[in-house]
Amino acid sequence: MLALALDVAHEAGDLLLRGRSGDVVAETTKTSPTDVVTALDRASEELVASRLREARPGDGLLGEEGADDPGTSGVRWIVDPLDGTVNFLYNLPNWAVSIAAEVDGQVVAGVVHAPALGVTYTAALGDGSARNGVPLAGSAVTDLAHALVATGFGYTVQRRIAQVTVLTRVVPQVRDIRRMGAASLDLGAAAAGLVDAYYERGLHPWDHAAGALVATEAGLRVGGLHGRPISNDLVIAAPPALFDALHDILATDPPADRD
Repeated sequence: MLALALDVAHEAGDLLLRGRSGDVVAETTKTSPTDVVTALDRASEELVASRLREARPGDGLLGEEGADDPGTSGVRWIVDPLDGTVNFLYNLPNWAVSIAAEVDGQVVAGVVHAPALGVTYTAALGDGSARNGVPLAGSAVTDLAHALVATGFGYTVQRRIAQVTVLTRVVPQVRDIRRMGAASLDLGAAAAGLVDAYYERGLHPWDHAAGALVATEAGLRVGGLHGRPISNDLVIAAPPALFDALHDILATDPPADRD
């Protein structure tokens, strides 16, 4: 499944690179005027869905742009055909194709392919994760005050206001903050130690399925507040030495998993 995801992600990435060489416009919006969709989001999902169904016709598929088929095999593919659409729209390179395979509810393989960056993250359950084939082990930083922390923001005004409130607590206690605009790549960056930790509210399964496996297999602790699993409420990914300190800041009232 990892090999299949890798092949399909590269094919979709090539499609997006070719499409990005021309003019790209926001075709429509979703949750707010800032939450854009392009025709290439849809074209990429159609390609990924077609290739996966050809290879494994009994599998299910959940995609950001509308695919939702439970399948019959116990395997479900979770796909973000273009994570970082706003970056893509502005011709910034931080965007990716994210494909994960889930078996009976557990993610077992994941690929995050960022062709404009020349970066591909891969992971298989119990077999580690890699960036361009090089095994990952996360950051060695043990003091949150020395940690570079990545995050992201939602698309509605209400959520952004709440997230800025949380950020005012985080910023004084870390080295610095980065907002790069693609959750799958943020999780990969944390796995690679390019940032030391990451948190974000409002992620959907297609945003985090592959990236969270990459982070977990790199040895990071990935979860929500108070022992809860990752969800739309909150995703935290950090090395064990940093997780509790970051968690406690995010759990302070008002907590980071509430608007």
